[in-house]
Amino acid sequence: MGGNVDSRIMLFEIIIFVVIIVLFVLIGMLVYISKKKDDNDEPEKDIILDGVSGDDDKSKEAIGGDFGKFQGVLSVESMHDFMEFDEIVDNMIVRKNRNQFVMVVQCNGVNYDLMSSDEKMGVEEGFVQFLNTLRFPIQLYVQSRTLNLRTIINEYRSRVEAVTEDLRKVEQKLRQARVSGNKAMVERLEFEKRRKTSVLEYGQNITEYVERLSSNKNILQQRTYVILSYYTAEIGGNLSNYSKDEINNICFSELYTRSQNIISALGTSQVTGRILNSEELAELLFVAYNRDDSELYQINTMLDAQYDNLYSTGKDVLEKRQEKLDEEINIAAIDLTTDSILKADKRRQFEEKQKEIERSQKIKEKALNLLNQYEDQLDPRIFDMATEEIKGANVEEKEDTTQKAEEEKEEKIPKSSFAARRIVKKRKEDTEE
Repeated sequence: MGGNVDSRIMLFEIIIFVVIIVLFVLIGMLVYISKKKDDNDEPEKDIILDGVSGDDDKSKEAIGGDFGKFQGVLSVESMHDFMEFDEIVDNMIVRKNRNQFVMVVQCNGVNYDLMSSDEKMGVEEGFVQFLNTLRFPIQLYVQSRTLNLRTIINEYRSRVEAVTEDLRKVEQKLRQARVSGNKAMVERLEFEKRRKTSVLEYGQNITEYVERLSSNKNILQQRTYVILSYYTAEIGGNLSNYSKDEINNICFSELYTRSQNIISALGTSQVTGRILNSEELAELLFVAYNRDDSELYQINTMLDAQYDNLYSTGKDVLEKRQEKLDEEINIAAIDLTTDSILKADKRRQFEEKQKEIERSQKIKEKALNLLNQYEDQLDPRIFDMATEEIKGANVEEKEDTTQKAEEEKEEKIPKSSFAARRIVKKRKEDTEE
């Protein structure tokens, strides 16, 4: 028994010794690996510290504390990839490497809660009709913004100053009228002064109220937009055959047509809309990407600072194309008016000619009727010849039957015939009656 215990103790001591050796080997390997890693990282550290003074230990510690953070520089390409759009051109947002063009329609809603039941039903039916007329995909986007009352307050102040200046002029005229003793003028100017004073007080109260309202709390404004997309794949054919401007024009024309259809369809539900221009699209994207800072840095503030005053600015693309469209409409209207006048004149001449033919035909019919009344009194040969003469006669259009026309018609009737002279006499009597 004692031998077995000693052998077990010896075996346990050998196992412990082996475990200790293995631990020392592992520790040595870890030290070697960590040292090799430090040697490999040393050149990168020198590069990072190249722009910092070597004696500034605090700077080295600061950089060492930023280990694991992004040490590079954001490029323009990476920012564009993050924003998910390429550029804004011709009132369109270009996306996906110029494969998608987007146009935005801003909608102004109606006060649905204040409508009657019939009006609400009309709005609902109009919106259903709008949905049924859609032939292309759309997206609805709602954006909430803090209402900027600074512009409204400045406008109120300018109007108050204008009313104050008008009141000053009225008071000056009133003093002159009192000196001249014109009572009628004084009464009229006193009434005008009271009216201007009331308007001034009302304007001042409104301005103060809006200023207090803007300083106490933020006023949110909700705006609704309809997003329309057009892909260059819808153009068809090989896109390499088109230039960049041609693709822009094709996409703009298609999106503009779709936007006008959307605006017209929304009009049935009493919702008005308009297409956002390039500047408004930039503001829309700026607010979408900078919700927290959009109140501090606004597009309107940048424009008021005239950051672009060194650039030559032109009319908006919608204005230019609208002017071109108006010019084309005017030219087409002039051409259509000219063609219509020419066609109407030809039509009038044709109608007059038809009336002349009808009149001649009626005259011949009446002449034949008169001749038939005296058929028994005439020689058959004379009757037949007179009938042929009436049918072959070319009756000219005249407003009244003159003596000369009667004489010409008398010459066509054989004067040797007593019955013929009686017919002429009877026609004269009928004409005088």
